Amino acid sequence: MPDTRRLFFGLELPADVQQQVIHWRAAHFAPDAGRPIAAANLHLTLAFLGDVSADKQRALCELAGRIRQPGFTLTLDDAGQWLRSRVVWLGTRQPPRGLLQLASMLRAQAARSGCYQSPQPFHPHVTLLRDASHAVTIPPPGFRWSFPVNEFVLYESQFIKGRTRYTALSRWTLSQKE
Repeated sequence: MPDTRRLFFGLELPADVQQQVIHWRAAHFAPDAGRPIAAANLHLTLAFLGDVSADKQRALCELAGRIRQPGFTLTLDDAGQWLRSRVVWLGTRQPPRGLLQLASMLRAQAARSGCYQSPQPFHPHVTLLRDASHAVTIPPPGFRWSFPVNEFVLYESQFIKGRTRYTALSRWTLSQKE
């Protein structure tokens, strides 16, 4: 069996937003609420690819490079918890059209390339806590982080020495104008 890498397309959060989010999380969630995601790992997944061979990775990168769409502004202003998957998340009340289009294109390309795509509708979110084994109180509305999205990233997910690490492998710039 050829060597594979565990890959996904995602959006990187700016470093200042990462820091603001982790401080907000620390202020609003008890230490036993779940396992916090490291600041450097905070991202928004666009399309999960799974274990991918080098050939398939090259093909997916070529397809990603053909995407032409304008950048957009992402606003994180919603939060919630999925009890079944034991995740606390940060999301957007009104996903921008550009975000939904980009995720749709990447997920469709991934599916055509043989990467399983969940039948669940795309729910753009940033995972804040994993292993949240009990219901947590979600902070009231009023939090908000907005930032421009001008690129998307191909990440590799690795589990090394008991920790998950996401490494950016490739980046594609979104156009400035429609």
